Parts: sequence; C-alpha cells; structure tokens
Amino acid sequence: MSVSGTSTRLTPSTREASLEALRQSAATPLDVLVVGGGVTGAGIALDAVTRGLSTAIVEAQDWSSGTSSRSSKLVHGGLRYLQMLDFHLVKEALTERDLLINKLAPHLVKPVSFLYPLEHKVWERAYVGAGVALYDGLATLAPGKRAMPWHRHLSRKGMDRLFPDLRHDAAVGALRYWDASVDDARLVSTLVRTAAGYGAHAASRTQVVELTKNARGRIDGAVLQDLETGEKITAKARHVINATGVWTEDTEALAGGSGGLRVLASKGIHIVVPRDRIRGKVGLILQTEKSVLFVIPWSRYWVIGTTDTPWEQELTHPVATSADIDYVLEHANAVLAEPLTRDDIIGTWAGLRPLLQPGTKEGTSSAKVSREHTVASPEPGLTVIAGGKLTTYRVMAEDAVDFALGAEASQLPSVTSKTPLLGAVGLEAQRNWARTHASTYGWSNAMLDHLFHRYGALVADIVHLCEQDPSLAKPLEHASAYLRAEVSYAASHEGVLHLEDVMLHRTRLVYEERDRGLAALPEIVDIIAPILGWDDERRAAEIASYTARAEAEEAASHDLDDASAEETRLKAADISPMTTLGSH
Repeated sequence: MSVSGTSTRLTPSTREASLEALRQSAATPLDVLVVGGGVTGAGIALDAVTRGLSTAIVEAQDWSSGTSSRSSKLVHGGLRYLQMLDFHLVKEALTERDLLINKLAPHLVKPVSFLYPLEHKVWERAYVGAGVALYDGLATLAPGKRAMPWHRHLSRKGMDRLFPDLRHDAAVGALRYWDASVDDARLVSTLVRTAAGYGAHAASRTQVVELTKNARGRIDGAVLQDLETGEKITAKARHVINATGVWTEDTEALAGGSGGLRVLASKGIHIVVPRDRIRGKVGLILQTEKSVLFVIPWSRYWVIGTTDTPWEQELTHPVATSADIDYVLEHANAVLAEPLTRDDIIGTWAGLRPLLQPGTKEGTSSAKVSREHTVASPEPGLTVIAGGKLTTYRVMAEDAVDFALGAEASQLPSVTSKTPLLGAVGLEAQRNWARTHASTYGWSNAMLDHLFHRYGALVADIVHLCEQDPSLAKPLEHASAYLRAEVSYAASHEGVLHLEDVMLHRTRLVYEERDRGLAALPEIVDIIAPILGWDDERRAAEIASYTARAEAEEAASHDLDDASAEETRLKAADISPMTTLGSH
C-alpha cells in the first residue's frame, strides 16, 4: 500500500474503522498489536506494517501524550556517552540523527549548533576539543552523506559574535558543534500517519485493561477499552508489543505474571522564554552538578532545561514546581549577562524519563540489551521494550519487532531505514512553490519556514484548505504564529478528538503563549467544531476542560515540591469520556 491520499488521514472515522478492525481480530488475529503511542510505539507500528505485517497501535491518551511530547526536542548523539566510553551507542545515535536529516524526515529534523563554553584556555580546550572531534569523527563513520559541519574552536571574540549575552567572565572561548532539533510530538504524529498510510490501524484514547492468554498460556491479545464510549473490545494478535515507557511495569502486570523490565520515572523540566530576551544566534550546553543544561534556540523562543529528579507521583500529569524553575533559572543566569526572571517565562513543561533499571525480573527472557534500551519477553507472546531515547527510536523499533518475530525476522527484514516519513517526499518541489504561496496569501518567510518545518511537502494540503476557504490562510487572532488552516488540518487529518489535543500536541500553544493559549480558544473551537460535529454543549465542555487544566498547571508551578504541585494539578479532572457520547 502506498502512502497517499485519504489513507494518511487520522479522523474520528478512521479511528472507528481501526476499532472495528480490532473487533474483527477476534476471528482473524492481527500479526502485531502495539501498546503505546509514543515515539517508540509509533516507530514499532511503522516498522511492523512496512514488513507486511497486519498491525494495530493503541494509545490510552492522545498520541505522544507522555514522554514523547515533553523531551528536550533534541536529536543528538549524546556527548555524555563519550565520557562513559560507549562509542557504539554514540555512533548509533549519530547514524540515526543523520539518517533523519538526510532521508527520513528532513522537514522535521533540523541542524542546530551549540556553544560549549570553556573556562580554561589550554587544558580544557584540548580535552573538550578531543571529545568533540571524536564525536564528529564517529558521525563521519556513519553510512551516507555527512549531515553536519565539523566543530570549530572559537576565541572569546568569536564567541561574543555568536552569543553576545554570554557573560564575559563565564568563558575564555568556546567550541561550536552541531546536532539537531525536532518537534517531538509532530514526529510521533507523522510516524503514526505514515504507518496508517501503509495499512496500520491506529486508535488513540484506547486503553489496554487486560492481556489475554490462550489455552497454552501464551499472550494472544488484549481487552481494550474505548475511553470515548466506554466500550470494551477483545483484540487478538500473534504478537503483543508493550512500548508504554514509564507505564511499562503497569502494562506488564496486566499479563498476570511476575517477569518483565523494571523502569523508574525521572522528571525533567524546561522553561520557555522569548527569543528576543536573550541575544544569541546559537544554543548553549552547560554542565551542572546534576545534569546537562541546554539553552536551545527554538522557533520564536529559547527552551532552557533540564532537570533530573526522581518522580514518585502519578505518571500522567508531571508538573514543573517552583523549585524546579528556580534551579533552571539559577544555572542559566550563571552564564547570562542579563539574568532571567520569572516574569520572562512564557511557559514550562515537565516530562518523565523511563529509566531502565539493571537486570530483569525473574523468569524474563531478555535478548537485546544496550546501555539505553532493552527488549525482553516476560511472557510468551509478549515483547516489552523500555529505556532508549528519541534519537534512536527507529533502532529500538527494529529491535522490538525482530525480537517479537524471532526466526521469522530474517524473512521479513526491517525497511524503515529506507522509508521516508510523510512530508519528506516532494519537499524540494513544494519549496519551489513557496514564493507563489507567499505572494498569494501574504505569508512571510518566517511563516513559510514554520509551515515547511511542520508539514514538509504536506504544505500542499494546507494550501488546498486555503484555496477552499481563504479565511483559513489568515493567522489566529490571538496566536499569530499559527494559521487558521493548521487548526482545521489538525482536526481533519491529524487525529484530534479533543480541544486539548490541538493545544498540547498539534500546536504547542500550551507553553508558547503566556496565557497557555486561553485567548485563542473561542476561535480554535469555531474552526474545529464543524469538522468534528460538536454542538454548543460539547464546545463549552471542551473549553471548560482545557481552561481548568491550564489554570491548574499554572497554579502547580508555584508550589515548592512535587507532592504539593501534583495535588494542585489533579484538581483539574481529565476530559470526561461522557462528554463525547454521540458527538462523532
């Protein structure tokens, strides 16, 4: 099946068709059922379906709702692994980084350069320089075209030209090196849509509540609950793959056994400040006593983070506390000439890293282990993958499907290293039309860059919407970085079921606007309600739910500790499934 036309749309209708396929699997089992709609699960779905395997993927929340929408948004090799002498891991990640830039997702993954400030003229320059040279050298060993420039040594004057707001006493010079950035949530939604285009069945807001076994004790499927209606569906599959990140152990427990992988959650937070607040053309990487701190140029903003602290609260709604924010500000201000204050912060987010613990539980068959991820089988028929990072999602997906298939894998090898994601094919041809689009709709170069970075060749879909309804070519009144057409497209093509899906994952208005996008809600709902068939009652319920969420997250950011902040955040209930009854 080719990736084209309506097959790549995710809509309430295609979701229902996927649920029907899952119902039908009780009679004709699927080859693979993927549990978890983050980057790893989405990658697994694409890997499996492009091997010719009948595949379904389910996610209990919206696509990428967990860790995969709350990362540092970096696609990188991991300089810190060189300190651990893990050259294979670094080379693997750099290979994947360059593959994404050169072939798989050149529209989504973009080069970004960083300064590594140096405090000592001689020994530190030599030591860090050798490490970064090795980093670049390992990238050169990767197959294919080199995607990044070589690193450069900079004097204090050269450093000042690139980052005028770096304090003069903070460094004597710097190293400039290149990695890449990505909108993590868009990568996930693009993976899911690409997989759907090849025939995968995709259903968000669909939770696994039980893993089923056949008479021989082998996992042969799952009982799913449609969280939009409450319906329970029994789905059958030859292989079930658990890719639920920080929920790994919860999902394993549904099998009723005691084996599996051990995963702990570690919280990392980021703050967002306006781009004009810090004078700099590149990013910064800073070593702290606890972790690495990045100052990342991101669109119209700077993203600054992260932290690394144990998280012992519920897993769905981690929040940045006042103490977390103060920590990031303190370490950023240590090198900035013009210190940041709380008033400079537009937004924050918190995510949970799924930290894989050494070893596996008793009775687990484990075949593929790296420093970053492990694939294991706690029960026959169930494959579990945990750990890893955004950059190596494709390798993780390949490992998981290979392990699930066993000997069968040699007959059905992975082809994802040669499978461009939706929007990659035809990118240059669409770029050649950019001037025409700008002239027709009055779009600035910044708007064109924004559109191509989000949609790639699918900009043609956005233009088509504007041709049908010229009012969609205009920016949102209270969120002018986004076109009205983008909101319409999210509802008609990108699997939106709720208003919060638009605010959190199809756009990032939840932290890109100081009011978390509240002023834009009426216009956004006016655009998506006719597409999704919402009546006035549903509109009001969706606005009320997102508003409560936004206000609770803002209030939580003023609490000092995780327990207090989480209590504050959970005062806002999740969107109720009952509000969706009869709306599709």
